[in-house]
Amino acid sequence: MTKRAAAVAACALTAVAGLSACGSSGPSNELTWYINPDGGGSDPTKGGQAQIAKECTDAAKGEYSIKIQLLPNSASDQRQQVERRLAAGDAGMDLMSLDPVFVAEFAEPGWLAEVPAQYKDKLTEDAVKPIIDAATWKGKLVAAPMWANTQLLWYRKSVAQQAGIDMTKDVTWDQLIEAAQKTKKTIGVQSKLYEGYMVWINALIEGAGGHIIAKNPDNAKTMELGLDSDAGKKAAEVIKKVSSSGVGGPAMGSLDETNAVSLFTNPGTSGFMLNWPYVWNAVPAANKEIGADMAFARYPQTVAGQPSKPPLGGIEVGVNKASTKQDKAWKAIQCIISPEHQKLYMLKSGNPAARKSVYDDPEVTKAFPNGLAAMIRTSLDEGAPRPLTQYYGDVSTAIQKTYSPPSSVSSSTPGAAADLIKRVLKGEALL
Repeated sequence: MTKRAAAVAACALTAVAGLSACGSSGPSNELTWYINPDGGGSDPTKGGQAQIAKECTDAAKGEYSIKIQLLPNSASDQRQQVERRLAAGDAGMDLMSLDPVFVAEFAEPGWLAEVPAQYKDKLTEDAVKPIIDAATWKGKLVAAPMWANTQLLWYRKSVAQQAGIDMTKDVTWDQLIEAAQKTKKTIGVQSKLYEGYMVWINALIEGAGGHIIAKNPDNAKTMELGLDSDAGKKAAEVIKKVSSSGVGGPAMGSLDETNAVSLFTNPGTSGFMLNWPYVWNAVPAANKEIGADMAFARYPQTVAGQPSKPPLGGIEVGVNKASTKQDKAWKAIQCIISPEHQKLYMLKSGNPAARKSVYDDPEVTKAFPNGLAAMIRTSLDEGAPRPLTQYYGDVSTAIQKTYSPPSSVSSSTPGAAADLIKRVLKGEALL
């Protein structure tokens, strides 16, 4: 069965299950927006994308209305569901929220509509550069930046003080591991076999001055990988040290973002955590005492004296090339990613805005106090994206598998991952 045939079959099964059917485009003014879960769910009063859809529908006064469809929780499952519909030419999906790393993969076969010239400046105005870069494929803007994410180092002030580590200055992973060992506390990381582990590995390699893909990311035959390098080996050394020292916790190989928060909010293990800014609200909600003791710092350095490259994430909003309502979709996106809605989304969901000006808003600086708003913006500007390539799914999956579990990581792991990626791209190995 071909990839396209498989996608059509998947759509048929989805329709049988009672969900939106492939090819059904609904009333002429109705747009369907596939959104990722953001805490607001499908409730138009909870400050998530569902509320933005409702407010834009109201503001459009009948020109268009936006119906939402909720995608699965994990980025991998979101990718799979959106890919199936795009590959099948499903006109029932007009708009979609995309993890930035999937933009290239979906743009390469022509599944995403290019942003019309008259909207390009307005949709990218004042946005941080990495999130614009991620919305661009082969020189064409194919999505609109909605929000941009980055990871910070979260820590308990009392634990850092006990460890004697100065968190007002840049810290290294080695210093962090030593501090956790000294205080018998943990470092919450994301290292189960999923996309979050790829986020960590990429940040470590970029922080050491390397890149997972060194050259030719858009050509499977000539692509040059940078995994088996000094930077790749330094990154592997950090993972091995976190695992072997025990500071990653007894179940380090099953940690995702949620489990890292659980580790951090457990008084017996709470010390340090790498995670996205949503934890600023999530931790106090889970443990008020630990929330009051929590502070933040820039992402740790892989190499002492070399600026860290914090992870980047976020959401781009794309328009399905198969949509018959593209004009209305682009008008709707202008409302969805307006500065007012990016501010609302950041205040309500904790997900950082893509537009820089939002970080100077008094309500935002109050909600993200003590320099947190400025720290997030700096981290976004100076972070490093994961590889932009249409082969991202293969590259990420191969790396996740090779580096799992983290206790198995050694100096030979980067070379093994590079070898697997090459064989997969040549069709000589399966994932």
